[in-house]
Amino acid sequence: MEIQEILSHVDHTLLRPDATWPEIRALCDEGLALHTASVCIPPLFVAPASAYLGGRLPVCTVIGFPNGYTTAAAKAAEARRAVKDGAAELDMVIAIGLLKEGRYDEVLREIRMVRRACSGRVLKVIVETCLLTDSEKIRMCRLAHEGGADYIKTSTGFSTGGATPHDVRLLVAHAPQGLKVKASGGIRTPDQAREYLSLGADRLGTSGAAHWAGADNRPAANETKQGGY
Repeated sequence: MEIQEILSHVDHTLLRPDATWPEIRALCDEGLALHTASVCIPPLFVAPASAYLGGRLPVCTVIGFPNGYTTAAAKAAEARRAVKDGAAELDMVIAIGLLKEGRYDEVLREIRMVRRACSGRVLKVIVETCLLTDSEKIRMCRLAHEGGADYIKTSTGFSTGGATPHDVRLLVAHAPQGLKVKASGGIRTPDQAREYLSLGADRLGTSGAAHWAGADNRPAANETKQGGY
């Protein structure tokens, strides 16, 4: 698989808490140059990034990030604001504690609330696979699909682990038709990216893509942990 095909599946990401607007703008420039699927950035920067890009590249942002333990109403409000600011894609973190307690109706309810607030934008549901059992991951495939999500996503990158081949295989095997898989967390090389795409992932979250294309102008930013990628 050629690098450009890989890049077309990448959400080019900068989610560090100390990210600045000049860094976000540089990320947007890289995304344009690399022809990535989107740029994934903090909610604070969605409005200026959307204005800067002018529709040339989708802007993705995060909801309930990174812990997922804000209320469903708060997540829906975040989503409405992100859409107003120009976000085309939204990656929300589920309430992991509710899932662990078996409160599946409440997990489904919050996904549906955010889905409505997205107003038709792409919705990805982050389940933090490193904290879940396989049965919980399989359950989340069903809940994400029932909630109307477009993707189920492995990780935020802020917890104890990121994407693994096992988890991507599992999610792909149990995702109902129409639900795609996004692998994120710890994807550092083109070979890792190729592996996850070959296993059936449709989207990748990474901050390392500029290195792959030899176009990185911000080594200090991209060498550090970005969060989620």
